Amino acid sequence: MSRATILTVVGARPQFIKAAAVSRAIRATDDFSEILVHTGQHFDQMMSDVFFEELDIPKPDENLAIHGGSHGAMTGQMLEGIERCLLRHKPDWVLVYGDTNSTLAGALAAAKLHIPIVHVEAGLRSFNRRMPEEINRVLTDHVSTLLLSPTTVGIDNLAAEGVTKGVHHVGDVMYDAMLHAQKRSRDSSTILADLCLTDGGYALATVHRAENTDDPVRLQSVMNTIAEAAQDRPVVLPIHPRTRQAVERQKTRLRSIRIIDPVGYIDMVRLLDGASLVLTDSGGLQKEAYFARRPCVTLRDETEWTETIDHGWNRLWTAPDWKPRSEIVDYGTGQAAEAVLGCIRGHRG
Repeated sequence: MSRATILTVVGARPQFIKAAAVSRAIRATDDFSEILVHTGQHFDQMMSDVFFEELDIPKPDENLAIHGGSHGAMTGQMLEGIERCLLRHKPDWVLVYGDTNSTLAGALAAAKLHIPIVHVEAGLRSFNRRMPEEINRVLTDHVSTLLLSPTTVGIDNLAAEGVTKGVHHVGDVMYDAMLHAQKRSRDSSTILADLCLTDGGYALATVHRAENTDDPVRLQSVMNTIAEAAQDRPVVLPIHPRTRQAVERQKTRLRSIRIIDPVGYIDMVRLLDGASLVLTDSGGLQKEAYFARRPCVTLRDETEWTETIDHGWNRLWTAPDWKPRSEIVDYGTGQAAEAVLGCIRGHRG
């Protein structure tokens, strides 16, 4: 029996992590082969290359090296580049993750060539259309063939938009990746010793979203919130390149926050594992905080991961306190990647 070819589009850190789990599952099968296309959206060593090295992701078959510029310019260039890849490789499926410009470009290119699309992380909604990520995820869902949601809330969101065909709850592939990386990070990472930190003795923060970095008043407010957490413990902030530029441009006061360069995934998992608190505007880190069972403060006015709030592991920075804590069963048991492939196998066009 011939193998079905899946062309996977990635471009940003969270997608590399998700792709690590699914690509590993693909390599373990006899009925699929994968072509990996990296758009270049995250392109430097610590935001891209290190993830491929540490997570044992195969070297991309295609690297489009597209980054920078406006959302429209970036997405348009990606659409053109991915279309060329699709015409060259003629895959049976196109697989996209999440909600980045790379996600939307991959989905649009496939839809226009009538290639079926698998959207992993379908159905997530912040209900804030001012976020470019919200536009990306909504449009991607509405052109996808298989909509694979990590949560039952995502399935309900799709049903409310009239999307019910090809919808499946598969659990969260980031949980698969986290379980794989957690033991390795404890065995091999020296990041805590390098930074003179001890388990439970510090908080971990990240800031990267344009809604926080592009508004000087909001950025200062975010940094003040992080600094408040630093009153009784160190707060470590691996700084995103966009955030560093914004801080320097806007002369933002960082007070007692400990700034470090971006770190690889294994070191980031170790930092998360040892933290007593997480403060972030990252959707992925909100979930990873739960996977490590660490309380999280989300530095945004809404979140797509509402179950992390409902189950008491996460709260918005404007909320007074966390709800009572309980386990989140929706994310599965670490077998989401196999469930993704099972849905592709079982699809009848």
